[in-house]
Amino acid sequence: MLFIRNECLDPHHNLALEEYVLKNLDLHENCILLWQNEPSVIIGRFQNTIEEINVDYIRKNNIHVVRRMTGGGAVYHDLGNLNFTFIEKTENGNIDFRKFTEPVVKALATLGIKAEHTGRNDITIAGKKFSGNAQYIYKGKVLHHGTILFNSKLENVQEALNVKGDKIESKGVKSVRSRVTNVIDYLKEKISIEEFREILLYALFEGKPIREYKLAENDLAKVRELTAEKYLTWEWNFGNSPAFNFKKSGRFACGGVEVNLFVDKGIIQDCKIFGDFFSSCDLEELEAQFKGLRFEEKEIANKLANIDITKYFGSITKEELLSCFLV
Repeated sequence: MLFIRNECLDPHHNLALEEYVLKNLDLHENCILLWQNEPSVIIGRFQNTIEEINVDYIRKNNIHVVRRMTGGGAVYHDLGNLNFTFIEKTENGNIDFRKFTEPVVKALATLGIKAEHTGRNDITIAGKKFSGNAQYIYKGKVLHHGTILFNSKLENVQEALNVKGDKIESKGVKSVRSRVTNVIDYLKEKISIEEFREILLYALFEGKPIREYKLAENDLAKVRELTAEKYLTWEWNFGNSPAFNFKKSGRFACGGVEVNLFVDKGIIQDCKIFGDFFSSCDLEELEAQFKGLRFEEKEIANKLANIDITKYFGSITKEELLSCFLV
């Protein structure tokens, strides 16, 4: 087994690195990566991003939102969370989580912690989840990655993923919320996450010398290119979401206003506005102006800035109307 050291904390780069190693490096050996992210929500491959995140909290706290290449549910990462990635050749191409979670369970046992496999892809302590796992098969190789909540701010986990589900209807894969816990709470002697990282790495190599593989500069350049062209783009992180319907209403001085949208690939395909307000103009010409826009605050706000909405709604402000377009 080879160890690829990664000290970067940028989730866009880290997810790009995983993909590059899987698809472009032929190491002829199994490899493992251990890595951390700045505060981030990592979205599953088949999920509707906007349906999984607390948009206000994400924006106010400058939390990254990045889609990964594997399926499963959304997870929150911060510097109290340690991620692990195995990349190996596979003969049958079947999904097998236990093969890769078992070494983590054994590593925790050396620290006096009894962890258990739960369901298909979780690891728990005392019935509480601290590790979620996902896999991706590519041309005879499997990428398995998982999280380890070591000393994360659990209140932030709940806030970042605390979604009000009554505004959106989609066929995206929904996250299953579980009771979560930190590994550090079960350690008799407290250690840092850096110390835990070294203990875990030693256990994963089963006490054998750790053999490190360093990427060449041209490889790192290609990782940076993949980061910029895919993992930093709105199209991948938000636009790649399944189609969904969005509905939100508000009551203002002009009366009630309800905005209904159909969004596909992150683009507004249809817009209908209802309410008990009085309008001197046909709403169809207003609704048409939102078709083709990205479903994001900045783009909708820019469009509203150039529209005289008083002829449609009277005394409503542009900020009030914009609020009906936001999750």
